[in-house]
Amino acid sequence: MDEAIRKLKELVDGSDNIVFFGGAGVSTESGIPDFRSVDGLYHQKFRYPPETMLSHSFYVAHKAEFYDFYRAKMLAPDAQPNAAHRKLAQWEAQGKLKAVITQNIDGLHQKAGSHEVLELHGSVLRNYCERCGRFYGLETILHSTGVPKCDCGGDIKPDVVLYEEGLDETVMDKALDYIRNADMLIIGGTSLVVYPAAGLVRYYRGHKLVVINKGTVGSDLGADLVIDGPIGQVFSQV
Repeated sequence: MDEAIRKLKELVDGSDNIVFFGGAGVSTESGIPDFRSVDGLYHQKFRYPPETMLSHSFYVAHKAEFYDFYRAKMLAPDAQPNAAHRKLAQWEAQGKLKAVITQNIDGLHQKAGSHEVLELHGSVLRNYCERCGRFYGLETILHSTGVPKCDCGGDIKPDVVLYEEGLDETVMDKALDYIRNADMLIIGGTSLVVYPAAGLVRYYRGHKLVVINKGTVGSDLGADLVIDGPIGQVFSQV
């Protein structure tokens, strides 16, 4: 067993209040593209940059075009959890892991069996009417064209946090509490360049900070263990 994997297993075995903080790299092994890697959305050619097309102002001004991009690039209804999602669900079932805090919107953690999942950026599985508030599932968006409409005539909006929109304060506060009280914090599949979510890790007070990411991490965290590699492959060895 690789020395880094051995140390990770040792840290996990000695912990019973683990919190996991993850980003897009957790789902790339399930076939969902991230934004910033070589094959990510930022390196694909669109009429507008993805960051623009996923902004609140673009959604308001160009709803039909927003939905064309959203359906084509942000939805992956057939994606399945990978080894990382499954391992986290296993640790939760064993009572070792207390919460998953995710920047992802794909719902794969819950699909794998995790229960305490804090979705900082919302979920594509939830959508709501901007007029009456009625909620709709993913199928409504997939099987609609143009701007999806509620029975009341209102526009349906994804329950995801777009650029220019604020994060849910209740979810943020809960995430902070979990991180503050964790005896082990694992950061996985994120370059930690998107704020304010990336700032959450500063609240960790323990001495078991693990970073697992393919490529470099955006800030010097003083981690106790850093593993460069796909998180699903890493977790499958633990």
